[in-house]
Amino acid sequence: MCSKIAVFLFLLSPAPLLANPVVYTDQQHPPTNLTPETQIVWLDAPERLQRSVFGEFPASIEQAAAQAQAVMRSPQWQQHENDLQTAYRGVVHAWEIGVRKYPAVVFDDRDVVYGTADVAMALAYKMQERGRP
Repeated sequence: MCSKIAVFLFLLSPAPLLANPVVYTDQQHPPTNLTPETQIVWLDAPERLQRSVFGEFPASIEQAAAQAQAVMRSPQWQQHENDLQTAYRGVVHAWEIGVRKYPAVVFDDRDVVYGTADVAMALAYKMQERGRP
């Protein structure tokens, strides 16, 4: 009897809202149908930033080290370093919350829809999964 009442009360209670969407993706899977509050984490951003900042390194270790040191001594280095930290922060957060593959849309750091970077599609899927129109 208690379990029937609990199920009935659960069905009457509003489903928790799906909020704070974050799209975890790369340049090959651009996000679509974004809401104003959607955040985008480009998982390939650290690699792209490193490539744009440092370029291709020569085969010689000495020349590569000199090239890297020149970049790190440049006036733009502080901004580049901040950009890299921000890019890696998103990748680390994806790992921390358990994102296993991408693209993925994550709501409230817990509800994940894999295989799409389309926020509207992910939201519709989660609502259907919860039995809501």
